[in-house]
Amino acid sequence: MNLLEEKLSKYDAPQQIQAAGLYPYFRVIESDQDTEVVINGQKVLMFGSNAYLGLTNHPKVKEAAIAATKKYGTGMAGSRFLNGTLDIHLELEKKLANFVGKDDAIIYSTGFQVNLGVVSCLTGREDYILWDEYDHASIIEGHRLSFSQKLKFRHNDMESLEKQLKKCEPDKVKLIVVDGVFSMEGDIANLPEIVRLARQYGANIMVDEAHGLGVLGRQGRGATDSFGLLPEVDLIMGTFSKSLASIGGFIAGSDPVINYLRHNSRSYIFSASNTPAATAAASAAFDIMVSEPERIEHLWKLTHYALERFRAMGCEIGHTSTPIIPIYIRDNEKTFWVTTELFNQGIFLNPVVSPAVADADTLIRFSLMATHTFEQLDFALGKIEKTLRKAGVLNVEPAK
Repeated sequence: MNLLEEKLSKYDAPQQIQAAGLYPYFRVIESDQDTEVVINGQKVLMFGSNAYLGLTNHPKVKEAAIAATKKYGTGMAGSRFLNGTLDIHLELEKKLANFVGKDDAIIYSTGFQVNLGVVSCLTGREDYILWDEYDHASIIEGHRLSFSQKLKFRHNDMESLEKQLKKCEPDKVKLIVVDGVFSMEGDIANLPEIVRLARQYGANIMVDEAHGLGVLGRQGRGATDSFGLLPEVDLIMGTFSKSLASIGGFIAGSDPVINYLRHNSRSYIFSASNTPAATAAASAAFDIMVSEPERIEHLWKLTHYALERFRAMGCEIGHTSTPIIPIYIRDNEKTFWVTTELFNQGIFLNPVVSPAVADADTLIRFSLMATHTFEQLDFALGKIEKTLRKAGVLNVEPAK
């Protein structure tokens, strides 16, 4: 065993969980991504998906992907910068820019690469990046690569943000980067106050709408639009892997900013561009999102019902007000146990444990899709309540 292998062999946390029979990762799905999936030949209800509009199986989305593959082939064999730009890339970029009211947009091959490539290159050594402590890992990795000064503020704490803004030199660029909807907690950024502070201190704002697109705002324009603040936010980021049933991401903004990114963002310039199938699928899903508002309406009916039920049963679900519902367990081992127990009862959920969060903040992430039925939701809620009661993590006694 060489030195690298010897060092890394000491990492045995997964093996310990596997030995306990509680390992919840890399579960192999043998069917399409729907409200019900097949794992090990057994059907389970999926409440761990990010496909908020349930479009991964929509006939028009699949047909668009197949047609694009037939016309353009399976891959691009190069980056957008060189030989990897198609007419359908440009069409989708224009569609997205218009949707969020910006001059232009560019598409990256994953949402992670958007944040990595945008946050890392927009600001210089004397500038500042201000970020919420609960921002997505892709934002964190982006600012790690930046030479700018990084200032972290407490989650959705506007006093903390203002304290950090006061540290910045007035004549330097200050970029505030936040999730619109926080991916684990399900709560929404305090964008009205962020905009107010940005105006006061001369800062710019970038909002990651990965989990807001297709869920909040007019026709699914996102959290920023739900506050009527799209004109006030400089950069809107979104992904295709959630509501748009594909893979990829985009950034939309003003002409000068997008022009700079197009020629300087390394994860854009040096990555192969989106496949024809992924691009066409995202575009078709976008059209369905805009033309079928009843999907979002049903998603919100499910969400309000689930939030009410979770609170009534005594679950600790934090400040969420979206289809992302964190069920706080606050114990690593118990979180694994609850996840496994529910999976054995036919409910697929995602555990969030340390080191991703502190041991005292562990949770199970429950998420809804527009294609879920109330019957499926009731079945899952019943199983969840019994299991959580057995685990001793509910705050109220059952009704008699």
